Amino acid sequence: MSPKKRIAVLMGGPSSEHEVSLSSGKTVAKLLDRKKYEVFPVLIDKKGKWDEDPRQLKDLIDLAFIAMHGEYGEDGAIQSVLEEAGLPYTGSGPASSALGMNKVMSERVFRTAGLNPPESLLLQHFGDLGNLRIDFGWPLVVKPADKGSSVGVSIVQSPEELYPALEQAFAFSHNVMIQEFVKGRELTCGVIDDGLGNARALPPTEIVPKSAGFFDYESKYIPGASEEITPPDLPIDFIQLIQKTALAAHQAIKASGLSRTDMILSPYGKLYILEINTIPGMTPTSLLPQEALACGMSFPEFLDHVVQAAFRKYGLSD
Repeated sequence: MSPKKRIAVLMGGPSSEHEVSLSSGKTVAKLLDRKKYEVFPVLIDKKGKWDEDPRQLKDLIDLAFIAMHGEYGEDGAIQSVLEEAGLPYTGSGPASSALGMNKVMSERVFRTAGLNPPESLLLQHFGDLGNLRIDFGWPLVVKPADKGSSVGVSIVQSPEELYPALEQAFAFSHNVMIQEFVKGRELTCGVIDDGLGNARALPPTEIVPKSAGFFDYESKYIPGASEEITPPDLPIDFIQLIQKTALAAHQAIKASGLSRTDMILSPYGKLYILEINTIPGMTPTSLLPQEALACGMSFPEFLDHVVQAAFRKYGLSD
């Protein structure tokens, strides 16, 4: 029997999604197959301090499983640290991670790929508000341009609500997007690949928040706060369009291992792409593991797939 592979599960980090990352990391560490892997949880605190020096980890582990969301974890920063330390890791590299995290840049890439994001504007200073011309009407979506988990996101119904929404978004980022609001069915679709570029889309999910007006932070992470339907009650051609869009987004930013793309289907049948997540949540309520389960892959099997894809990417598979 070959020796167990040693996996460090990285969690926490100096981001607004620190607590969500801890939940993801603990879930991953608990559910990784202990018959195949020796698991080492590694905590990174809110100041960015590791409880294990990444340069010393190189001699202790075979692979780092990144279970970190938001800035530092999902924006290419930790990937760069791991590459400098010579450590293989799960998921996308620094450039793809940074591109997926930056909603302005990824929107441009999506348009180039023939996908359909809503119209938007970028605001970098409050002082620019007086010169702002909004051509796409009300309501609007206001959100940080480089955060995940719907942190700092507001739906603005009138001009009177715009300033408080911007104030909230700027509390999380120096770059804020004002985006066309698209009313419709909220959808998301995961993609997994084998680490060698061969990717497939999972069954999509429709998200129906029970109390919030959209899939906000609480709807994502409080059990029972939203209804999640996998697959949605939609004609097969719409299911295939959603999957095709998620796959195209994954390939457009050159993601690796896994991703999850959020979309809106308008009442007129037009599908809009909102954003891509290169490190989707791994909590007990997270969507990508639910989609994997819908096609017969248990949570531990899904995690094993992510790990094996990373080993193949680095030429380390058995």
